[in-house]
Amino acid sequence: MDSAGYTTLTRQSGLMREMQIIANNIANANTTGYRQQGMIFSEFIQRGDGDTSISMAAARVRETSFAPGGMQSTGSQFDFAIEGDGFFLVETPQGERLTRAGAFTPSAEGTLVTPDGHPVLDAGGAPIFVPRGTTDMAVARDGTISSEGRPIGQIGLVRPLDPTAMSREGAAMFRADAGFEPVDEPRIRQGFVEGSNVNPIEQISRMIEVQRSYEMGQNFLQREDDRVRAALKAFVK
Repeated sequence: MDSAGYTTLTRQSGLMREMQIIANNIANANTTGYRQQGMIFSEFIQRGDGDTSISMAAARVRETSFAPGGMQSTGSQFDFAIEGDGFFLVETPQGERLTRAGAFTPSAEGTLVTPDGHPVLDAGGAPIFVPRGTTDMAVARDGTISSEGRPIGQIGLVRPLDPTAMSREGAAMFRADAGFEPVDEPRIRQGFVEGSNVNPIEQISRMIEVQRSYEMGQNFLQREDDRVRAALKAFVK
């Protein structure tokens, strides 16, 4: 394959990865706390013999948008949404993880957990205990939990030290490789959850653009293949 073919293949590979990301965004348009992803394309130069070089495309970096999603009222006393910066801190078998998905529920043991059963942690990094049968739980703006007028805990909100170093795990969970710190002025709304920040119309439009670009690349590769075949046949004759 000549250099034009290799250059086009690197572009096609990147477009295929971006198409997969777009499809995942659209599939999670209604997922609580989901953060939209995008693909970053870059150029790299491969040097050949002498002074020759080939410019190729690379698409290996996924970019996550941390723009806020819309607030959705649920009326549930165990649903929470974050206004502004911050993430809920939860404990998983793999360690502490960050999430903006605040649809929680009490477990059989009385701890506040995610839908996957992971304990939600308080400001001190301990699981939050909700007395069994609690029906009047109230959460203040700073995350302080009270029942029957008495404080029983505080939901912990943290911010990553380096958002670009976070790794996605699942639809709405992140691993903060660079660490995290408490949010100075946490703001929590009870009875709400934060929706996905995906704009489905923009994603569908981008999907059409990527599909057309991919088809153009395929057509170019087909023409190159026909040209090489014709040249070989002429040479054999």
